[in-house]
Amino acid sequence: MPKKIALLGSTGSIGTQTLDVISRYPGEFSVEVLTAGSNIKLLTQQAITWQPNAVVIGDQSHYQRLREALRDYPIKVYAGDEAIEQVVRASNIDLVVAAMVGYSGLRPAISAIKAGKRIALANKETLVIAGEIIKKLVKESGSRIIPVDSEHSAIFQCLAGEMGNPVERITLTASGGPFLNHTMEMLENVKPQEALKHPNWQMGNKVTIDSASLMNKGLEVIEARWLFDIPPEKIEVIIHPQSIIHSMVHFADGSVKAQMGMPDMRVPILYSLSYPDRFTSDLPKLDLSRCSTLSFFSPDLNRFRNLRLAYHALNEGGNMPCILNAANEVAVNAFLAGRIGFLQMSDVVEHTMEKTEYLASPGLGFLETTNSMARNEARNYINELCKRS
Repeated sequence: MPKKIALLGSTGSIGTQTLDVISRYPGEFSVEVLTAGSNIKLLTQQAITWQPNAVVIGDQSHYQRLREALRDYPIKVYAGDEAIEQVVRASNIDLVVAAMVGYSGLRPAISAIKAGKRIALANKETLVIAGEIIKKLVKESGSRIIPVDSEHSAIFQCLAGEMGNPVERITLTASGGPFLNHTMEMLENVKPQEALKHPNWQMGNKVTIDSASLMNKGLEVIEARWLFDIPPEKIEVIIHPQSIIHSMVHFADGSVKAQMGMPDMRVPILYSLSYPDRFTSDLPKLDLSRCSTLSFFSPDLNRFRNLRLAYHALNEGGNMPCILNAANEVAVNAFLAGRIGFLQMSDVVEHTMEKTEYLASPGLGFLETTNSMARNEARNYINELCKRS
């Protein structure tokens, strides 16, 4: 029987690549649910192509248009955040691919976990915001999280068969983004269109900006802490511009396992879909004879403050990672809109972390309050910055 998939965020970068992977394995997977935030045009096209049991559009104002577009097809049409949370609990779903971007992916992921579903997790913010809560829910429900991010997939694969063996530390690799060799003066004048040109990976706008500022790596550090139950001091980041080694695990006996491959998100997506099996793939393969150089060096935390701020949020714990994430989402949107500069994104995040109420042991309700408070604080600070300029 084909594995039945609910794909959350089907119109985004990970979502469209997931459908590309699924298309390569007819009979292995069945697309049962597709959801999108507001991209009704692409969601309609996907629904007609894949004929899922149900589609959900998060923006309820698009419901009638979507329903009318699909009226000749046997597809259930729903709208709203609560509908997304409900469809992932359906008994016919074997695997939920959580590919929604940002905070919006938290509630659907929790709903799927409570239902005991296996989750292919691409939404790193779920664990960044509520890692301790998610970890507890997974244990209670019997759910299983398979990471989709290339770095976390690499760690996951390196840890296979190592149950009980002591881990000295893990290393997450980072390409360094398009501004790896920029000075502070150069970074001050970076434009959004420059930041969206990643040298190695094809990603959505938000993740691409996060990669350029190293916030993406900071969020991955926090996510790794909860995925692999690794204390912060045992998680390091190293710059590896070629993006061939995706991450490493260092064991107590001095051995190091590294997972390697081409910088193509479809490879870890495929692994998350097929796990524990590995399917034969026609995706680009790594040829080491063509890799003349593999280089590594430490990140500059002065030029790329976001990584330092992420480590600070992780060490503080509580609702601080939620504050970090909320402020960053607002800051990235402001940068893309041309309202603030590249370096000012870190200013916004740091200011918001200093000014938003901190709680050491928050429940989900307080995290939702935190998210709202932090976004308001970040927006107000951005307005102040705009007035000064």
